[in-house]
Amino acid sequence: MARKKEEGKVMAEKLELQDIEVWDGNMAFAQAMRQAQIDVVAAYPITPSTPTVHGYAKFLADGYIDGEFVLVESEHAAMSGCVGAAAAGGRVATATSSQGFALMIEVLYQASGMRLPIVLGLVNRALASPLNVNGDHSDMYLGRDAGWIMVDAFNAQEAYDLMLMGFKIGEDLSVRLPVMVNQDGFITSHTAQNVKPLSDDVAYNFIGEYKEVNPMLDFCKPVTYGAQTEEDWHFEFKARQQKALMDSSKVISSVFEEFKNLTNREYKAVESYLMDDAKVAIVALGSTVESAIQAAKDLRKNKGIKAGVVATRVIRPFPFEEVAEALQNVEAIATLDRSAPGGTLGMLFNEVSAALYQSKNRPVINNYIYGLGGRDMTQADIKEIYADIVKNAEAGKLVTPLQQFSGLRGPKLSFFNQEQIDE
Repeated sequence: MARKKEEGKVMAEKLELQDIEVWDGNMAFAQAMRQAQIDVVAAYPITPSTPTVHGYAKFLADGYIDGEFVLVESEHAAMSGCVGAAAAGGRVATATSSQGFALMIEVLYQASGMRLPIVLGLVNRALASPLNVNGDHSDMYLGRDAGWIMVDAFNAQEAYDLMLMGFKIGEDLSVRLPVMVNQDGFITSHTAQNVKPLSDDVAYNFIGEYKEVNPMLDFCKPVTYGAQTEEDWHFEFKARQQKALMDSSKVISSVFEEFKNLTNREYKAVESYLMDDAKVAIVALGSTVESAIQAAKDLRKNKGIKAGVVATRVIRPFPFEEVAEALQNVEAIATLDRSAPGGTLGMLFNEVSAALYQSKNRPVINNYIYGLGGRDMTQADIKEIYADIVKNAEAGKLVTPLQQFSGLRGPKLSFFNQEQIDE
């Protein structure tokens, strides 16, 4: 297919999209990456994010992309290639999952420390061992302290929207940090749903032209990336990086608002459902949010239980104040963590507890580990959790175990029982 030319520059063909497309989460990622007109994608495909990379590569082969696709020998090399391309002054992105993400970890810290606005589509999957290709949040949790902005999509539409917004957020001159967009492996990444895309022009104009900051290829202004600092300056660098990450919440909110004005699709750092009069609430991430909402609706209708759901759309920087505000009127909370806790309580339990510790309301809170390795989280499972926290609310204290494994075969497994805490 011949490419168009504009002012001497080779331009990619535009793709005509319907008002409503049927895409899975991987295609949503790939389409948003195409519309961002990325300069370099360096990638090494891995299940279940492989179709994101394959879809992007096909767009390139068909003439819809005027950029470079670099197929490297590993995920470590993929993120290394992204770091080099971003430092050189280009818009850069990639996608990965699970073990590939784990192999990237070293370079994730390089990307954030160098303040490079790379966008990573992370299709969440369990970490070995034992080997498992299905979805849970083990890889998401692994990367939460790498200095990246992290957001979470609950369905394919949100995967598309958040990927577009990821470029605009990370590239903001007051931020300049990499952005990780998460979606659930297979449940979201391989499930076809109705998606309302923007046209190519509207999507690109929303993101805007890439603004270079200290590009290495500007030979008139030589710069150094990844310099060694030791004890004399390392602390100051990391403090400034932390400030930029925490301050990015203002830019995230601003971009969410701009996107709402453009599309009428609203995003918040913390999403609340049925919370106006809720007395018990589940706090969750990913595709489980929609399942929890359905269970809460059923319990309200059939049991008269005032159940609600709170979901943290933004994982880093963690929205402590917004979480506390969303949970101010509830009496009991269950935090749902889809990752093996590694000898402690789950990430959501710890973060939500921290958010509420200084607040006026101190509801009873406990932790459920669920869905590891792709295990289904059924409506019956969720309603059983609601039944547990209703008991806690009625007692005004923890009468169920602090941590339980939901949906586990065999004897019920729980930890940190109240008797142990009292002792």
